[in-house]
Amino acid sequence: MRTRPLLLLLLLLWFPSLSAPARDKSENWIELRSQHFSVITPANEKTARRIADQFERMRAVFHVAFPNVPIDNVAPIVVFAVKDDKDFRALEPEAYLAKGQLKLGGLFLRSPEKNYILMRIDAEGDHPYSVVYHEYTHLLLGRAAEWFPLWLNEGLAEFYQNTDIHENDVALGQASIENIELLRQNRLLPLPTLFTVDANSPYYHEENKGSIFYAESWALTHYIYITDAKQKSQRLLDYVTLLSQKVDPVTAATRAFGDLKQLQSNLDAYVHQGNFPFFKLAATTAVDSSTFKVQPLTAPQADALRADFLAFNQRTSDARALLDHVLQEDPNNVQAHETMGYLSFKSGNLAEARTWFEQAVKLDSQSYLSHYYFAAMSMSAGADDANAEQIESSLRTAIKLNPSFAPAYQSLATFEGMHHRNLDEAYKMALTAAQIDPGNVSYRVTAANVLMESDHAPDAVIVLRNALKVAKSPAEESMLQDALSHAEQYASSREQEKQHNARVEAEWNATQASASAAAGMSAEPPRDEPPPKGPHHFLLGKLQGVQCHAPSIDMTLTANGKTLELHNPNYFKIEFSAFGFTPKGDLNPCEDLEGSTAKVDYVDLPAKPASAYVFAIEIHK
Repeated sequence: MRTRPLLLLLLLLWFPSLSAPARDKSENWIELRSQHFSVITPANEKTARRIADQFERMRAVFHVAFPNVPIDNVAPIVVFAVKDDKDFRALEPEAYLAKGQLKLGGLFLRSPEKNYILMRIDAEGDHPYSVVYHEYTHLLLGRAAEWFPLWLNEGLAEFYQNTDIHENDVALGQASIENIELLRQNRLLPLPTLFTVDANSPYYHEENKGSIFYAESWALTHYIYITDAKQKSQRLLDYVTLLSQKVDPVTAATRAFGDLKQLQSNLDAYVHQGNFPFFKLAATTAVDSSTFKVQPLTAPQADALRADFLAFNQRTSDARALLDHVLQEDPNNVQAHETMGYLSFKSGNLAEARTWFEQAVKLDSQSYLSHYYFAAMSMSAGADDANAEQIESSLRTAIKLNPSFAPAYQSLATFEGMHHRNLDEAYKMALTAAQIDPGNVSYRVTAANVLMESDHAPDAVIVLRNALKVAKSPAEESMLQDALSHAEQYASSREQEKQHNARVEAEWNATQASASAAAGMSAEPPRDEPPPKGPHHFLLGKLQGVQCHAPSIDMTLTANGKTLELHNPNYFKIEFSAFGFTPKGDLNPCEDLEGSTAKVDYVDLPAKPASAYVFAIEIHK
């Protein structure tokens, strides 16, 4: 299931469930860390070094070929290199375990937190590292948009998997003899079918159909790529551009490649020809293996890593069984606590997840994922103000331990926005997350929310309109459109409110000036008290005892038996809004708030117990 889909193609043109028991105690697992990869394997150190070396060399190839492409993924890249098919099946997705399913040689799992690659050491063929190259291509394509078609995603991975790396040059796009023989012996899939295959299609899973799909995806990619190079055309680029504009795959193919029946005929002729050209790239890919670090893994450490892979691979029951075994042998295993927390989160038990991650933080303060997950779970569970300091500390620690981890920046931005503090920093945090992972539009939504919280709604509208241009799926488009509509309404409401407040304040000042002049006194504008600093709190209750001494206002809020005195020296500075209804006419705070149910945003006044400075009032129907 060589997974998902960007950037790379646009620059290419430039040039039955099985259990997962604890492992055999006779196996000795090791972890080898190179500069950009971590290899986990039961094989010997020599094999681990060879695998890491190949990944580093492949990375170097892409770095030389495309120096302007950000090829280093921000999440850790963990390579599970298992010995044989038995070990592979103990970890691969359940969808591929049934009889007749496509037999995988490798697997790639991607998430914002980490990346996993599963491969077999005993892979055979003319290119024994084809799985390595194939899966690494998927890693680079992993930043691509959801609209990136599966056939091209797999076709490019197949194109690069037969790469040969030499001392001074690299051979790219060598023909796959296995694919050619398969296509010559079988009828090609109709191109409209090929273009619409997705991850749920039987052509992507069933053994025979899957093999045809991969082979034909390679052949079409190879044919168009080579033909474009010879004719100095850019049909692949045109095709991807159309897809990015939300054109359906078949229509986009017709417009970019021409008549599909003719293309089908040309492709059939292509796979029956005798010569398949490829590219040679002059490049040196030397790797300094002296920097590789190797350490043995204990049985619980290796099993905990395997369990984490199973958890991310949706094999939940197998992961839990293995984790129970690990925690019996090693109750303080940090990885096991992290994974148990992840499984609890996926099952919707946020309180249990938070407990697991809190324990993981206590066991290892240097685990950025434990810090991040603990904070995220605490926020999701609606943690009260008593935990605010601990949440903020964990998020800042996660960022310090891994400055390239975008989710921590987003969570800190959200946290500060929720507490209406450090909003300038919150906006910078959201921007940083978006810069690290430009394809994740949720980071842009967070930035827009912070802008609205800091009363910059027009800027939030601009951010969301720009985000719509890079939406990758109908779901993202719908989510962004909803956010944009809300931001536009909020911006319009705030502008009307400001104009109204300015008009009322001007009228009040004029009245005061007239009264002062009639009394022979000089009119002085009211002096605003500086708002107090401190954490913002939110409370829903009933407003009573509203008293105005224009322009100041005082009132009490009663909620759950608690009475809070609220004050603001200038009610024109209070942000008023309505929830669940549309007010009739202009709001007069001195007359219309009495007896209202409202949610208030306030900061405690330390000098006066049970009193607060009110910043915003949201009136409920």
